[in-house]
Amino acid sequence: MKPFALMAIGAIISLGAWQAANAQSGKEARTHARAKAKITVQNSEASPYDETVSPALMELRLNETFTGDIDGESPVRALQVQRADKSASQVSMQRFRGKLGGREGTFVLQGSEIVEKGKIKATWFVVPGSGTGGLSGLRGEGGFEGDFGKGSDGWLDYWFE
Repeated sequence: MKPFALMAIGAIISLGAWQAANAQSGKEARTHARAKAKITVQNSEASPYDETVSPALMELRLNETFTGDIDGESPVRALQVQRADKSASQVSMQRFRGKLGGREGTFVLQGSEIVEKGKIKATWFVVPGSGTGGLSGLRGEGGFEGDFGKGSDGWLDYWFE
């Protein structure tokens, strides 16, 4: 093999090793944290979105407060499919305003919730690029569980990019 070909192969191998090391070190540099909060519904309103056939589609408007590692307030808008047995599935968007991990700002959570027998269980994630102020670059995912419309215990596993 010619010396130039050997040098090119060596450069390619070195570049690949360098990229792998940097990708790995970038992952290790991200510090993940878990924040917990008590989520309290301050007020809520439900209105029909489409009741032409069953199951009904409802629009929900809530205002929540968070206390704990996540501390602030958040208006919520959700669309819900409500079945005859009062169980439901819904999707939600909310803009949180307050503090997380000692930083202050806003971010948007997108959620997916299931309601059964008066209980709610949800998963959510931080919408990429939605963080402002001290929460710029925020990423994360979590959820909450509790009594529908009354209050829940929430958590968010998060990091900053």
